[in-house]
Amino acid sequence: MDAAQERHFREFVETRSVALMRLAYLLAGGDQHAAEDLLQAALTKTAARWRSIDNPEPYVRRTMYRQQISTWRVMRRRRETQSAAVPDKAGHDATSAVDLKLTVRGALARLTPKQRAVLVLRFFEDLPEAEVARILGCGVGTVRSTTHRSLARLRELAPELNDLKPEEAHR
Repeated sequence: MDAAQERHFREFVETRSVALMRLAYLLAGGDQHAAEDLLQAALTKTAARWRSIDNPEPYVRRTMYRQQISTWRVMRRRRETQSAAVPDKAGHDATSAVDLKLTVRGALARLTPKQRAVLVLRFFEDLPEAEVARILGCGVGTVRSTTHRSLARLRELAPELNDLKPEEAHR
């Protein structure tokens, strides 16, 4: 990589790292260290191919999705169960939005990595089912059934989310 390409890469990282870190954090199930590792691995792979990449952000995102898929395939063999206490229900003050985020984060962390990846791609990234299926290397029917089961599991893990009014859900 020459000096101009390195400068362009550094500018890309500086301008897009917050959004990319947010995605990595969601894909990693709220584990800050795993998210940092995921983003770092994706940026390392991107830097190695920087000359041949026309549009770097989709490339980094796709690399993170694929890296996370590889991680949950390895993790599937280990069967480690994570659990976290769901925060108490808060009143209608400013902390209720924080409580909601913590509840969602805790529930997402308790899903399987595959379920979490499907929900992040479908609802955070707002991708159509066909695109999610392409990224994850599975069928559209698998994406639909995984989405259905994942949402049911979220409702089970955090029943207080069912009581939200539509305006509260979009905070």
